[in-house]
Amino acid sequence: MRRSGAWMTIWDDRILEIARERDSVTPKELDESGYFRVSKQQISRRLAKLRDHGLIQHLGNGVYVITERGERYLDGEISTYVDEPDEVPDANGGDDGAAGASEPETQGNRQ
Repeated sequence: MRRSGAWMTIWDDRILEIARERDSVTPKELDESGYFRVSKQQISRRLAKLRDHGLIQHLGNGVYVITERGERYLDGEISTYVDEPDEVPDANGGDDGAAGASEPETQGNRQ
């Protein structure tokens, strides 16, 4: 399940999905796609916000590509909440093992 940050809008997921499908996007292509009911200027602002949060990369000349972080967000592997760590906890309430993986187990070793 994706965990969208409060800074995100309903259009951001779709922008990321299209960027992944097409390998790259421009504001003009997104505007002409028929998926958005906002102006090209609003799409450009959303692209800039997604770039600021590391989900897409601007290559120049209005061309954007999805980043690894953007792919991980779409796959539900990371959160985009500003005040949360990136890693999304697993269904058991733990994390994915990235943080604290080297901490020794102390249960059962107490004397």
